[in-house]
Amino acid sequence: MASPDFEDGFSAQKLFNQGTSYTYDDVILHPYFIDFPSEAVNLTTHLSKNITLSTPCISSPMDTITESSMAATMAALGGIGIVHCNNKPSEQASIIQKAKSVCIGFTHDPLCLSPSDTLRTLTEDSSPSPYALITESGTLNSKLLGILTERDFFSVNDLETQVKDVMTKVPICTSSKLSFDEAAAFLISQKLKYLPIVSDDELLVDLLTREDVKRMRGFPPSSVASSIGEDGKVLVGVAIGTRESDKERLEHVVKAGANVVVLDSSQGDSIYQREMIGYIKRTYQGLDVIAGNVVTAYQAQNLIKAGADGLRVGMGSGSICTTQEVCAVGRGQATAVYKVASVAKDYGIPVIADGGIANSGHIVKALALGASTVMMGSFLAGTEEAPGSYFYQNGRRLKNYRGMGSLDAMLKGSDARYLGDKSKLKIAQGVSGAVHDKGSILKIIPYTMQAVRQGFQDLGVSSIQSAHDRCRSGALKFEVRTGAAQVEGGIHDLVMYEKKTF
Repeated sequence: MASPDFEDGFSAQKLFNQGTSYTYDDVILHPYFIDFPSEAVNLTTHLSKNITLSTPCISSPMDTITESSMAATMAALGGIGIVHCNNKPSEQASIIQKAKSVCIGFTHDPLCLSPSDTLRTLTEDSSPSPYALITESGTLNSKLLGILTERDFFSVNDLETQVKDVMTKVPICTSSKLSFDEAAAFLISQKLKYLPIVSDDELLVDLLTREDVKRMRGFPPSSVASSIGEDGKVLVGVAIGTRESDKERLEHVVKAGANVVVLDSSQGDSIYQREMIGYIKRTYQGLDVIAGNVVTAYQAQNLIKAGADGLRVGMGSGSICTTQEVCAVGRGQATAVYKVASVAKDYGIPVIADGGIANSGHIVKALALGASTVMMGSFLAGTEEAPGSYFYQNGRRLKNYRGMGSLDAMLKGSDARYLGDKSKLKIAQGVSGAVHDKGSILKIIPYTMQAVRQGFQDLGVSSIQSAHDRCRSGALKFEVRTGAAQVEGGIHDLVMYEKKTF
């Protein structure tokens, strides 16, 4: 039996005060006694002082990660999406409004035509739609007149025929008040392939197809509460900069319904952020402001004193970020999260671990080190909900992904994030690339969170708050892994294998 003074592993305080910068892979946690099932782990957490989430996941404000589809789906899964600001204020506001109106599971942006359009319209796309909804204006939120199906299309040979002459008039439709499950049951009972969803005044708002139903039934059922605001709509966050023009942007996004503002900068400890925090607090009382990015206790304390309701931690740790390489400034993400969280905890300020999340184990480590949530970019890149279209290269289905510090993104305006929009010379702090098709986050997030629960179970903690308390008390034990230990802890010594996470 071990003596009372027997030491096995190190407390976070002892490990992270030795002058070494550690990443997530550098450290490993020790297991502890288990007396509860993984299903008992509660991952409810705080995004900011006044906003609670049932899932500790945030999608990053990058123009290849978070727009309406990602934001709406993240909220449906209990997390939140932060809409990027690499666009015009009116465009950002439109994305917020659209995210708040999206119904998960339905076909978004179905093809709509006006009665006078011809059949040739359906052949102009390289991947023609098998259907078209006919409305008075040829757009959504217009009176539904009919539907053009494959059968209707092939019933005539003349492509100059107007759709109104061949469409199925007054198609079977249903109310927008029905839930997805109710609408799906109706579609199946009526043996339909397409079910238009209309408002009380007969305006087309959505579409449900048989393929939608089949697809949704392939996803695991969600057991967490969606992120819903006081207005009954999903929570949506928004990124803005710190220039004078961002005050006008802020007005647009607040009117559009933004629930939280993230000040978007690679180095957040600046006079610009302090002044913007003060402006927001004076102008929009009750609106939480998340500041950053920061990696040191000193930076964190400065922004907390300026009035920040949450902190975003990370500098140069993203997979497409080159800040540490280009500027020689930053910090290993594990060390950064622990140091900032140690200060923020004393003020009751939640911490977002932003960057470096490549697997569920990294999420466990980030939360154990004091983060309340994790922000993900590359983890969600290539998913169906991320902006952009898929393309094929060497037989692989890919989607573009780029850092906001890449030259491509900077040319659209993201250089303000790096305080370089006034500079004549543009210096990239990120790259552009592509990632493989990962499917939908409706599958990725639930399975990942179950893995996180199992990690918490192994640690003997049943909540994020419990993990934070045990880390601060020194009860959670850490060790540094050598390169050989990291290899041993991963897949090795196989000639061939296929890695399936779920």
